[in-house]
Amino acid sequence: MQVIDRRKALSIAPIWRLAFRPFFLAGSVYALLAIPLWVATWTGHWPGFQPTGGWLAWHRHEMLFGFAMAIVAGFLLTAVQTWTGQIAPSGNRLMGLALLWLAARLGWLFGLPAGWLAPLDLLFLLALAWMMARMLWAVRQKRNYPIVVVLALMFGADLLVLTGLLQGSDALQRQGVLAGLWLVAALMALIGGRVIPFFTQRGLGKLEAVKPWVWLDVALLVGTGVIALLHAFGLAMRPQPLLGLLFAAIGAGHLLRLARWYDKGIWKVGLLWSLHLAMLWLVVAAFGLALWHFGLLAQSSPSLHALSVGSMSGLILAMIARVTLGHTGRPLQLPAGIVGAFVLFNLGTAARVFLSVIWPVAGLWLAAACWALAFALYVWRYAPMLVAPRVDGHPG
Repeated sequence: MQVIDRRKALSIAPIWRLAFRPFFLAGSVYALLAIPLWVATWTGHWPGFQPTGGWLAWHRHEMLFGFAMAIVAGFLLTAVQTWTGQIAPSGNRLMGLALLWLAARLGWLFGLPAGWLAPLDLLFLLALAWMMARMLWAVRQKRNYPIVVVLALMFGADLLVLTGLLQGSDALQRQGVLAGLWLVAALMALIGGRVIPFFTQRGLGKLEAVKPWVWLDVALLVGTGVIALLHAFGLAMRPQPLLGLLFAAIGAGHLLRLARWYDKGIWKVGLLWSLHLAMLWLVVAAFGLALWHFGLLAQSSPSLHALSVGSMSGLILAMIARVTLGHTGRPLQLPAGIVGAFVLFNLGTAARVFLSVIWPVAGLWLAAACWALAFALYVWRYAPMLVAPRVDGHPG
């Protein structure tokens, strides 16, 4: 059976053997094209067509439910095979899921009517949640059931956005996007809390990883989930001092975890400091939003971009750089230029969060250029790995 399964797996084109391959590649290409396109339209340099709902609706939805969820799908549908020992989607099933994702992206960009776009877009998240739930349920792996819960809630957040799109309600769209963003933050807290201490221990050759404080991990997961639900119901859209306390507590909790994980040796390893910096941007976001709720900051946008750009997307770039190496049978040594991509990305985040407050146009263009170059470097160095067989000859 092992020989037959191996032959069958190796007969599949490499790009369709595991989910990280098509989704990391497609998500990265989408990222490097979408942000410059958005900044060009925002600054009046794109006089052409309008996507469904307009450019702002497209930007808010697609960077979360298009780009980020593509990477989430690639990561989860690859990791779940290791977690459960079940065969992950590959071949035609994986191709079908990827084409579904692509159809929704093209439909939104090229103005597909909202009534047609909504079910197409929701079907991707529904399929992803079903695939994960089915594999986890098969082995009754209760430890990872919260991931399915988060995916189900992401479906609900996307449904809220699309309802707002159908009704022409900007408020509903914003509620759904912010709810979805904090659900991704919950997923980052859950997965990051598991892998970053482990990666740090392995990368620095330590005898054992820092043991988690379960109470802190649970508190951060629950607190972040509460924030997501409050946004979904429109209860966190205006400054409220009590919410400021919750955001401050979330920021303090993540800062405490980072302090426990910290080792000065991480600064010599690009695969490590990039992960730690991504989680530090989450701290910046939480404290910034706390100050906004306390009435001490005039805008929430810079803090939200610290979360969406610096933390969410920074963690994505760092994780896909590592996961691609490991799952293509390569040593965990970054290709030339990728440390530069991490540096560019964090400089771009700083430009978006801080510089664009003072010089909006210049800050946005600098942030977009750094973002696009960082993801272009990833695509340049990693695309050949993603479309080729594993170097060790194993399936996957």
